[in-house]
Amino acid sequence: MKEPAQEWLAQALPQVEADPHAIHRLFPQAERRGGPGARRALLGALHGHHAVIHSLYEAGDSGERLAILTALHELDLEGTAVGLVEDALRTNDARLVAAALGPYGSAWLDDHSFRQGVLKCVFMSIPLAAVAELDRRFDAELARMLSDYAAELRAAGRPVPRDVLERI
Repeated sequence: MKEPAQEWLAQALPQVEADPHAIHRLFPQAERRGGPGARRALLGALHGHHAVIHSLYEAGDSGERLAILTALHELDLEGTAVGLVEDALRTNDARLVAAALGPYGSAWLDDHSFRQGVLKCVFMSIPLAAVAELDRRFDAELARMLSDYAAELRAAGRPVPRDVLERI
């Protein structure tokens, strides 16, 4: 006999596969009824329906948005979800900002947006270790931006984060 969470998920997945819009009803309750990983499984059942994922993100609370952002790189969306990442970078929720610079954001953001996202992480005291592919995306302009910010901190008598010092 299946556990209640497994049973719920076993019933929810075929509903989403048959009607992608069913996720709007199921996603908010997925973590509570389906357990950890249920939201990610439901997103996978969408098979890349980017319009549904966009509307789900738009209607979601921060926990739901976080689940979407952390799963983007697994959803075969190519660059269609960059707008969601850019939206998350405009928030003041450190969890969303960090998730925005996960594998999907680091793969698809343009250089300017990526650099601004990294700088926002520093402003928000999000460790740079949270930024996926930072070594690959790090360039002279990002080094200059971080160096300028470090100079501002020093001028104000404030400490420069260690991970910034290691990069400049």
